[in-house]
Amino acid sequence: MNTEETSRFVRLRVDLVIAVDDPGAVTKAALRRIADENDMPADERVHAEDAVTEDTAEALAYLVDPFDLVNEVPGVELAQASWSSGPVDYDPDSPEWDLDEDDGDDDEAEGAHGVS
Repeated sequence: MNTEETSRFVRLRVDLVIAVDDPGAVTKAALRRIADENDMPADERVHAEDAVTEDTAEALAYLVDPFDLVNEVPGVELAQASWSSGPVDYDPDSPEWDLDEDDGDDDEAEGAHGVS
């Protein structure tokens, strides 16, 4: 692709740290979302239910959809997305958790173009 073709793509990185105060509520919401998926094959449904029941981070990942973040933004279309979640030791006072800190990714520092 040349610059004209790639310039319309923007990589938007979002890093969230979420405090889960009620893991049961998160799990129940994920199970409801799975139950509402009418076209999900039975074996996939069982796997999804097991995953969200065993791990709150999996339940949260099942509930958070990058499409929802840009769904109503005028003039944009989600080209590709990936996301993951997992438990993390969080200390808001630690310099390690500075949101403005450059993570060393040269593309990000220069304003990356493209979608990963």
